[in-house]
Amino acid sequence: MNRVIARKVVPANNQIFKLSSKKFFSNEAAKASTAAASSQSNQESDGNLSFTGNVQPYDIAIVGGGMVGMALACSLATTPLTKHLSVAIIDSSPALANKPCIKREDPPDPRVSTVTPASISFFKDTGAWQYVQQHRHAYFDKMQVWDYTGLGYTKYDARDVDKEVLGCVVENKVLHSSLLSQIEDTDFQKKIFHSRLTSMSLNPSSSSIVVDSTASTEASYARGRLAKLELSDGNSLYAKLVVGSDGGKSQVRELAGFKTTGWKYSQNAVICTVEHSVENYCAWQRFLPAGPIALLPIGDKFSNIVWTMNPEESSDFKSMKEDDFVKAVNHALDYGYGSHPKSSLPGSAGMFSWLRGNVTIFANESFEIPPKVVKLASERMAFPLSLMHANEYASKRVVLIGDAAHTVHPLAGQGVNLGFGDAFALSRIIAEGIAVGMDIGEVSLLKKYEAERKLANMTMMAILDGFQKAYSLDFGPLNILRAAALHGAHFISPLKRSIISYASGEQRLPLFS
Repeated sequence: MNRVIARKVVPANNQIFKLSSKKFFSNEAAKASTAAASSQSNQESDGNLSFTGNVQPYDIAIVGGGMVGMALACSLATTPLTKHLSVAIIDSSPALANKPCIKREDPPDPRVSTVTPASISFFKDTGAWQYVQQHRHAYFDKMQVWDYTGLGYTKYDARDVDKEVLGCVVENKVLHSSLLSQIEDTDFQKKIFHSRLTSMSLNPSSSSIVVDSTASTEASYARGRLAKLELSDGNSLYAKLVVGSDGGKSQVRELAGFKTTGWKYSQNAVICTVEHSVENYCAWQRFLPAGPIALLPIGDKFSNIVWTMNPEESSDFKSMKEDDFVKAVNHALDYGYGSHPKSSLPGSAGMFSWLRGNVTIFANESFEIPPKVVKLASERMAFPLSLMHANEYASKRVVLIGDAAHTVHPLAGQGVNLGFGDAFALSRIIAEGIAVGMDIGEVSLLKKYEAERKLANMTMMAILDGFQKAYSLDFGPLNILRAAALHGAHFISPLKRSIISYASGEQRLPLFS
């Protein structure tokens, strides 16, 4: 007898929101079943699925319809080998039930993402970037990073690596809405369940049982060819592959039994939108004693603040008067905590000039002061910071992407880009499996995704964690080493080019090469 692996959690009361969906047919099956498919399409024109007898399984169930989950769905919907798959998206978020109306004249939401050139390329490949461009967004081609001690700074310019931009800052709701709009513009066979996952059951496969391709859904599940999901509204469904994209507290990860490694930082991040009297075209980051503060352009004279500090300070800064908060931000981005860095250390330009190669030295490489903040333009939000990494990303019929697999410190804005990298890599590997006739839930296929993404994610996580630890101590000799590192990144051209390329999403370590 097969053993059923099942774990239960307390269900919540949620309603279901459904979009038009169709049964899945492989290319061969579709050719043999044209009449049946046509009849089925007519029956489902009202947007609801109505099955009698055997419940039809989905090819993929995506648990978590946030930015990363929708990026996976969008990539599947626009890839020739996967656009015919049937997909269930399970998420109780109101953003999926009622698509938000985004008005250009509204102040930017404080929840934003810095999208790297690699992620922008992925969005363009799926067609979703056209919708981003219809809303507020801000490209930036320069970035300045400096230390509160005044000993070191570095400036990055897209021209250093023959790029037009270093990134683009976009509100999360714009990214999410753009992905959803692109999916809705396709004939993708999707159904959105406005509900929560409460249990997941997996039967181990049995090699002694002969598999019949016409077997019922229940029989396929019993033979380990499907996973069974139960939802908080009483619905249940079957899928060949379950994708956990449900965030750092992933229910899929817990139910599948994936172990994690990580720790909490003794830091919170305070985020908000601020306004300037002039347009901001540069990304700024200053390392302060309690953590970095970042000022990111968002367009229309607005910028986004991401300020890392200890939990007690975050509570004070979140609740202080608006005028006092604006003064504190300008203080932190100017002379607060220490003097401005010198534009060069004595003899440093000559020391490193032989490593510059043929890169042009631009006049604006000197230290600059960020534009003054004149007012607060949004609510202030605070959240705790942590690092988490799943020891495994995949098992039979279950795979993790995005924050369900890893969470990182926000000091370089890489978290969501790692998630987008996961989504597009998984979509590509699923397509490769379909091309050779593999079961998309087979662990051997999913482990290819894990092998590819685990190395990339762990490398970035190690770099970000190292930065966090290096800048969490105020110690004389360490301050000098940090300053030397910043000046090295500024003056050593091969190192600067490599850092920019790596941060832009290229899979090349920031080493001399």
